[in-house]
Amino acid sequence: MTPGVNAAEKYERAVVLRKAGLFKQAVEEFEQAAAESGYALRAYAQIGLCHKLRGRHEDAVAAFREALKSSPGSTKEKVQILYVLGRSLEVLGRMEETLEAYRWIRREDPDYRDVAQRIQHLSSKRWSGSSGRAAQPSWVTGVLRSWQSLLGTTK
Repeated sequence: MTPGVNAAEKYERAVVLRKAGLFKQAVEEFEQAAAESGYALRAYAQIGLCHKLRGRHEDAVAAFREALKSSPGSTKEKVQILYVLGRSLEVLGRMEETLEAYRWIRREDPDYRDVAQRIQHLSSKRWSGSSGRAAQPSWVTGVLRSWQSLLGTTK
């Protein structure tokens, strides 16, 4: 971090850069702010938004996951991050992970935005033409465990 410039100033500078559309520079500032644990969750979430706005969804997913791992955060913050994570995963076509993110949101905040409709739409697309729910692939169980680990819960 630049001498004499604290994490709060780095974070605020980065927000201004992001709003100005200078995403690469904003990411650099957010990364420096994230070095201080008190700013890690918010800074990584903002890094994810910058990547998402640049169309770099894989990088956005990595940043959102880092945000979820970085500090406890409130349920509201986690739900917001999970939503943009889910949207990024959806763009990438990673439907199992997308559904898992949306299902976590529904458990925490059943009325959050359009999550119920997204789950219904993705589930009907996925299972259309099958008689009932197909067997869950074993890798889905691994994804579920990783979500539990990221969120620090066993719901």
